[in-house]
Amino acid sequence: MPGTGIRSPVGQYAVVTAGYWAFTLTDGALRMLVVLFLHGIGFSPLQIALAFVLYELCGVVTNLAGGWIGARFGLHLSMQAGFVLQIIALAMLAVDPSVLTLSWVMISQALAGVAKDLNKNAAKSSLRVLLPEGGGRLYRWVALLTGSKNALKGAGFFLGGLLLATLGFQGAVIAMALALAVVLVMGVLLLQAELGRASSKPKFRDVFSSSRSVNILSAARLFLFGSRDVWFVVALPVWLQSVAGWSHQAVGAYLAAWIIGYGAIQALAPAITQRMGAPDGRLAMIWAAILAVIPVGLALTVHGAEDVSWLALGLVLFALVFAVNSAVHSYLILAWARADGVSLDVGIYYTANAGGRLLGTLLSGWLYQSQGLTACLVAAAVFMAATVLISWWLPRETGPAVGHVVSRKGP
Repeated sequence: MPGTGIRSPVGQYAVVTAGYWAFTLTDGALRMLVVLFLHGIGFSPLQIALAFVLYELCGVVTNLAGGWIGARFGLHLSMQAGFVLQIIALAMLAVDPSVLTLSWVMISQALAGVAKDLNKNAAKSSLRVLLPEGGGRLYRWVALLTGSKNALKGAGFFLGGLLLATLGFQGAVIAMALALAVVLVMGVLLLQAELGRASSKPKFRDVFSSSRSVNILSAARLFLFGSRDVWFVVALPVWLQSVAGWSHQAVGAYLAAWIIGYGAIQALAPAITQRMGAPDGRLAMIWAAILAVIPVGLALTVHGAEDVSWLALGLVLFALVFAVNSAVHSYLILAWARADGVSLDVGIYYTANAGGRLLGTLLSGWLYQSQGLTACLVAAAVFMAATVLISWWLPRETGPAVGHVVSRKGP
């Protein structure tokens, strides 16, 4: 039964992290499997893109519901529900290829999207519960968990291709479903049932945070992730293939390496920012301002250029600065979240994260098709300008109480 296993915070953190890593590997591998397999059986690029629309859209709703589930019933239930839904999503794909219609795949990916955000909300919220004192220790552990997750998602791209080549599509999804079933059982046995459960029974309306700081940070997060996905999700891979002449394999390898490198940098963010003081609203605004300059330079580089070397270099710089921005935000949401029912504040924050990704994805396709990659990079610069402006109003204090008090206006 849940709650009869490991009791120490370090042991609980190890169980949560191991489960999050396993889930992230399958999430990245599933994305690559679906793309490669659907392309192989004749799906058009537009149909493949549509297969993931519900995946992104479900994240907006799931983070709200996931925060409430975690606070009312415990993070244990939220995390394990994510595993169950991911196993169902994988099982739905383990059918005869003739059954894999676009609508069937979209439903499967919708379940996978719900599963991903339930699992992520629970994993991130658990850190605030297990490390309640905050400060530098929390910042390091948050950066490590988030950075390793992104690196493993990139590794999952490679894993998906490997499984497809060795086991075939059906064999690959069955193998991943069985592996996650083992992780699910271990989590049920080892995680405490009361982990993250609020002392009171929050109502669903409580998913909307009463904290001014959390709401401002969430708005900044929306534009931060919109600034990345408006050029990264659709525009960049299409441009690299159609304009720069890269092969499918080269584009996939480059994007996977970019994500792995981004995750590694994110894990090192505490060391990168240590000379600038403890993370607070001022630090978030400074790094957002640094990042806002990069898309402008990239837009000037790409416009009329045939050599992609400067673009590739600029993307490495973007990855470094974006990773630090993301790590600072990931720490601040946990540092400022309410102590009792932390997943509620984390839920509204990652709802904004999902909203930014969805907005960026949709704009990426529309802007690239109508105006080209330069327009996408200009949009990224505009999004980052909005992030800087919003970050101006973040509080300059740190600590768990800051998120639920009225903070000073401006720097």
